[in-house]
Amino acid sequence: MTRTLAVRLDSDGDVLLTGPAVRALAADGPVDLLVSRAGRAAAELLPGVDQVHVFDAPWSGYRPPPTDGAAIAALVQRLRERTYERGLVFVSARQCPLPAALVLRLAGVPELAADCEEYPGSLLDLRHRRAEGRHEVEAALDLAAAVGARLPDGSDGRLAVRTPLPPVDHLVPGRGFVVVHPGASVPARAPAPEHARALVAALVEAGHQVVVTGARREADLAAFCLVPGAVSVAGQTSLAELAAVLAAAVAVVVGNTGPAHLAAAVGTPVVSLFSPVVPAERWRPWGVPTVLLGDQRAPCAHSRARACPVPGHPCLTGIDPAAVVGAVRQLAWTEVLA
Repeated sequence: MTRTLAVRLDSDGDVLLTGPAVRALAADGPVDLLVSRAGRAAAELLPGVDQVHVFDAPWSGYRPPPTDGAAIAALVQRLRERTYERGLVFVSARQCPLPAALVLRLAGVPELAADCEEYPGSLLDLRHRRAEGRHEVEAALDLAAAVGARLPDGSDGRLAVRTPLPPVDHLVPGRGFVVVHPGASVPARAPAPEHARALVAALVEAGHQVVVTGARREADLAAFCLVPGAVSVAGQTSLAELAAVLAAAVAVVVGNTGPAHLAAAVGTPVVSLFSPVVPAERWRPWGVPTVLLGDQRAPCAHSRARACPVPGHPCLTGIDPAAVVGAVRQLAWTEVLA
């Protein structure tokens, strides 16, 4: 039995994508997860996680906090008390794992591994090289395999959450509705509000019940997207309750943001309004039927832009609402056949 500390200091969606690798590590023994506050709710939903540590790192995140030596020292002490035998730092392709590796070294973790292009000095025992073209889920599983951890026989490597999920019957109109999630943590990855409203209207006109979802900060956006025949639960759900809402849907229409991965984790098909600021091959919904829409060759492609650099946000506003209705119909038919 090996006690492992896994690190993923990003948002909920990134943590969910690390889930299959966490389950592979858990096959060898207890796994704790170190995440930011933005990833805590997802970490608490992951099967295979024993304990969650929360730390907002000054080297990671959309708005990183200032460096706080006392907070880092407290984290080091907390991790030292758990006496881990190995640590894995999971990062995306453009991130550096070395600041987190240094913290784990100071906490006395004896064996450390990470995907790393930079010279790691003595911070890593295994400097793993990420293969080109791998999805984030595959890359995380590759790193776990490099330390000898693999998914148990019979596991399909899909995303997953702990069950049972909380009841949400009081929030949604039965089952078989379509979810539209118009917001995103990164603005460049969300449809324009007027476009999102047009998508909701087209789905309602096509005969679908529509539930609009969002975080509390997105309640006004969700309200703007409402038309007669649609309801909003924005700001009314925890992440676990949002997972339950998505699980009851026939399909989810969403940008490349965390709820797309949460939908995949509960097995719901996704109409992905995918802004190409990051590569779809790495970040598209994993393991569920998906229709990917959006101009993947737009001028913003692979720019990692947080705000759309092209006037009019054409990569997403060019998506015809009729194409979204058709994609939902296609995915709903796929579900019936399954």
